Amino acid sequence: MAEHTRSSITIEAGPAAVMAVIADFAAYPVWTGEVKEIEVLAEGADGRAEQVRLLLDAGAIKDEHVLAYTWDGDHKTSWTLVKSQMLKSLDGSYTLTPAGTRTEVTYQLAVDVKIPMLGMIKRKAEKVIIDRALAGLKKRVEELAA
Repeated sequence: MAEHTRSSITIEAGPAAVMAVIADFAAYPVWTGEVKEIEVLAEGADGRAEQVRLLLDAGAIKDEHVLAYTWDGDHKTSWTLVKSQMLKSLDGSYTLTPAGTRTEVTYQLAVDVKIPMLGMIKRKAEKVIIDRALAGLKKRVEELAA
């Protein structure tokens, strides 16, 4: 990823529990806020999604896009844009690092939109997306672990 935004959070659960929530696409509308509808289009031999269609509604921004996912066990998942109405590209990843009984989750994201937008504004939008996603992921994982 060329220009990207990155942020991390510590979650009170092991990497397997965190990755289980990340891989449970059907539950995304419950904890992500912006994802209103989701459909797994293709699964790999391990049962994890390889291609996913998402319908997003973030107020002023509504979009449907398809993402292709790759998985590295419970350590990392990455995605890239297959198609979208509003985006030129979307590359992201969650990297999970064990920290005793907790997990440090690092979310990295690079987005390019089809309409002209200043880089500073794009980075701010990426930061908002990342911070909301990490907070939602932490809340979901810790609720399920309780």
